[in-house]
Amino acid sequence: MDGIIANAQIPKNPIVIDPQKLPEQAAKVAQENAKYLRKLKVRKPKKLDAVMAKLHQETFEKIDCLNCANCCKTTGPLFLSSDIKRISKRLRMKPAEFEATYLRIDEDNDKVLQQVPCSFLGADNQCSIYEDRPKACREFPHTDRPKFHQITGITAKNIAVCPAVYDMVNRLKSELPL
Repeated sequence: MDGIIANAQIPKNPIVIDPQKLPEQAAKVAQENAKYLRKLKVRKPKKLDAVMAKLHQETFEKIDCLNCANCCKTTGPLFLSSDIKRISKRLRMKPAEFEATYLRIDEDNDKVLQQVPCSFLGADNQCSIYEDRPKACREFPHTDRPKFHQITGITAKNIAVCPAVYDMVNRLKSELPL
């Protein structure tokens, strides 16, 4: 998935979901999606990862993340120690200075952004630290990872954040009815 936001190719047959309306659209099907994703987690269909890989590929051929960047505008990633070292080096800051300037400790004792939208998101939806962005950003929306059944909880949350996830889950329900 690495490179989706920077990969600003013009999508074929673009999927158009207004990020502003996405939470409302997702809320309408939230219970249905949550129930479906819970079943996926329990049943673990054998072809789930293959179907998700196909849906991920097809979806990101139709979605240009630079038109949205809703993930960067509404949610903050978790910062690992390796992320902090890499980004602070890029910004020519000491890791402690980076943490004091940009991060806070959340209720789960994780290091996260002090505020959203992300401080590194430009007006053009480009990331100013793209090559050094946190692992959580590199892997978002996590729909192309093996053992997809393990992340159905985070997927349920990401439906209201990411038009790509919204689209993939809707298509997944048709491809793998439970």
